[in-house]
Amino acid sequence: MKKGLLLLIAVITVLGLSACGKKDKEKVMIYTSMYEDIIASIQPILDKEFPDIDVEFFYGGTGALQAKVAAEIDSGKLGCDMLMVAEPAYSLELKEAGYLEPYKSEHAKSLAFDYDEDGYWYPVRISNMILAYNPDKYSKDEIPNSFYDFAFDSSVKGMISMSNPLTSGTAMASITGLLEKYGKEYFQALGDQNVAIESGSVALTKLETGECKVIMVLEESVLKKREEEGSKLEVIYPTDGTINVPSTIMTINDKWNANQNIEACQRITDWFLSEKGQDAIVNGWMHSVRSDYPNPPYDAIATADILKNIIPIDWVKCYKNREEIRTLFEEHVAIPEAK
Repeated sequence: MKKGLLLLIAVITVLGLSACGKKDKEKVMIYTSMYEDIIASIQPILDKEFPDIDVEFFYGGTGALQAKVAAEIDSGKLGCDMLMVAEPAYSLELKEAGYLEPYKSEHAKSLAFDYDEDGYWYPVRISNMILAYNPDKYSKDEIPNSFYDFAFDSSVKGMISMSNPLTSGTAMASITGLLEKYGKEYFQALGDQNVAIESGSVALTKLETGECKVIMVLEESVLKKREEEGSKLEVIYPTDGTINVPSTIMTINDKWNANQNIEACQRITDWFLSEKGQDAIVNGWMHSVRSDYPNPPYDAIATADILKNIIPIDWVKCYKNREEIRTLFEEHVAIPEAK
């Protein structure tokens, strides 16, 4: 009995020491507006790249993420450690409010797009707002090839579609650029055209059926359908300029973040900005942010060629005047009620 008891104590002691010596995985929660299928493709790569870090994603549209973060700020603590959002305006807001942690990444010198000089945020992927059409239903020369004609060409009235700027960061960025270029008359024209405000997936289906002649949509959505489904839908890079949207990555500081793992977040930031990380981005049909990355996504034109003709966006105005621009848009364009 005595020997048995001593053996049991010894086993418990060994197991206890083993447990003490075993380091739990660090946890990093990332809030992101990247599409869920892209997240699903990146997740196993991150698991392999960082076996000591449990990287989790929470997906939401930009509007939903902004509302979630605002609610968590009111509660005194954020539920995330990092954010990967659609455009730089929200990064400017969070930096100004004091929620971000600066980090000087070694990859900054290789970036082809603007980043925060103090290291509070970096571009991590490039999305492009373009037009798209179905050549099996309509000829390219009989539909708008510019954002201007998308709103002012009456021949497509009731047969155009775009995403909701109240919920989509890239759509919000787009209407900010278009407002600056064409004035509020552009919003009035969209309303007169009876533009449908709906998700990109719904709009692409309408292109396939012919219900829509032309849509304003993210380039990556069309490229994905072309590669995965053999779709005949085609991208139109608008003659008056593509809307080029750098999406950003940033780390929440220790006062506000969920897991107090700043160093792990810095490692993840470096990976996303590296060539390996950019491989995952480009394989997700988005453009690389690196100046030395050789290839565009599947079936896309070169990033440098897109940048020759873009509609610029004032990111400070996109942040500072966000509610004013949204309200102006709502005054002229019918927004469906959220279900």
